[in-house]
Amino acid sequence: MEKIKVAIVGYGNIGRFALEAVDAASDMECAGVVRRNPGSSAHPGLAGRKVVSDIRELGPVDVAILAVPSRKVEENAVKYLSMGISTVDSFDIHTDICALRSSLGAVARESGAVSIISAGWDPGSDSVVRALMQGLAPKGISYTNFGPGRSMGHSVAAKAVEGVHDALSVTIPIGTGLHRRMVYVELEPGADAAAVERAILADPYFCHDETHVIPVDSVDALNDMGHGVNLVRKGVSGASHNQLLEFNMRINNPALTGQVLVMAARAAVRQKPGCYTMIEIPVIDMLEGDREQLIRALV
Repeated sequence: MEKIKVAIVGYGNIGRFALEAVDAASDMECAGVVRRNPGSSAHPGLAGRKVVSDIRELGPVDVAILAVPSRKVEENAVKYLSMGISTVDSFDIHTDICALRSSLGAVARESGAVSIISAGWDPGSDSVVRALMQGLAPKGISYTNFGPGRSMGHSVAAKAVEGVHDALSVTIPIGTGLHRRMVYVELEPGADAAAVERAILADPYFCHDETHVIPVDSVDALNDMGHGVNLVRKGVSGASHNQLLEFNMRINNPALTGQVLVMAARAAVRQKPGCYTMIEIPVIDMLEGDREQLIRALV
């Protein structure tokens, strides 16, 4: 079987782990890595790789994994979808997912390509678990409790604030789906700490949760890629009450995000043109291997 040709767009934390996951998949091959400045810095993980600034230099590409900040996803997805290249991303601004699905869906259908959005672990694989839990107990309440751990999206958002050299956002679960955000910022020389704090507290990533902004000398001294989630649903199956469902993970955040992106890339070549979230895709389409063998092993 011909391997799926995958390009990695961006080479930060998620891009590095996505590349590792592509290399580990026997049904995929990495066509290359797209970076804004491909020759600006050498990285051991890119030795022997084709690194370019324009994806067209890579030759045929089936799927582009967009390992870019959420606020850069739409412009990148439109660019590659318009070329007829399918895309997957880990867009994590929950309130904007439906709007992104609508806008990218139009581009994807027009170009005959597929876009799978919000394919991280949350939103993404956790969304699939939440959907299953709701099906098992249709009446009830679900709680998603993140952490404790490093939030990639929140850290990137805080780092983008003017005056911030580096940032680490740690999510602390309070319970019942409520969270405290501890945002550690390493300021640029001369930066106004109070102005930085105001900007972070006003950001949509933070304004809905209790957030504390703490200046530190070194973010690197605090950094840990670990994270986790606890999903709970208490509800009713048919007429039977007191059904309690629970799902737990303790993870390396960017490594799992990279793996989910690779699952989504595999599924992308099996869908009709359009834009999808992970709950709209058959789970088996995300798995490597023969379909009949997967059914025998997993059903």
